[in-house]
Amino acid sequence: MSVMAQTILAVVDDLLFLSKIQQTAKLLGITVEATAPGKLAERAEQVSVRAVIVDLNHRSGSALDLLRAIKADAKIGPAQVIGFLSHVQTDLAAAARGAGCDVVLARSAFSQRLPELLRELADGAEP
Repeated sequence: MSVMAQTILAVVDDLLFLSKIQQTAKLLGITVEATAPGKLAERAEQVSVRAVIVDLNHRSGSALDLLRAIKADAKIGPAQVIGFLSHVQTDLAAAARGAGCDVVLARSAFSQRLPELLRELADGAEP
């Protein structure tokens, strides 16, 4: 009997930042898979989602709608959701928490804590 591997999905459109996340994950032996906001639910049908990393400044402009959709989707909703944004966006941070984002961090804090966050997410611990 095989156990489906847990996957960390990332909805991040900044390719350099996404590469940083994926390279850090790779060094830790963790896989972080990029996906588009509109493909997240479809991907969740194919993999067991451990966590979702969301750029709250995603160019789609629909990060809050995406957070609500994640929490409403039984296949994704139990997963931890970590969002990051500019440190000056306090209103967006509050709105993201209200929409179901479990952890909201300034982009700089997210970068600084990235290895620790990825380890915690991969282990199923709450960041």
